[in-house]
Amino acid sequence: MLELNKQISNKIGLHLRAAGEFVKLAAKYQCEITVYNGDRYANGKSILGLASLAAARGAIVRVIFDGPDEEDALAALETLFDNKFYEE
Repeated sequence: MLELNKQISNKIGLHLRAAGEFVKLAAKYQCEITVYNGDRYANGKSILGLASLAAARGAIVRVIFDGPDEEDALAALETLFDNKFYEE
């Protein structure tokens, strides 16, 4: 099991389009991906679940990876965060 803590840095936060980009990438991996915003959590492969976290700009989310390709999934999703979900 691996953990990634990242700050949401795109202008609008983890809204539907950004959540869609996250889910599209997460779906490529077999591992389970769970995203936490405070005490709320969602399946990282569910667009509505991610959007329901209401993670605004500046929020620090915790992403837990558990499975056979967790290292690859972590690296890919960290790049997505670092590139502000390709919005800017």
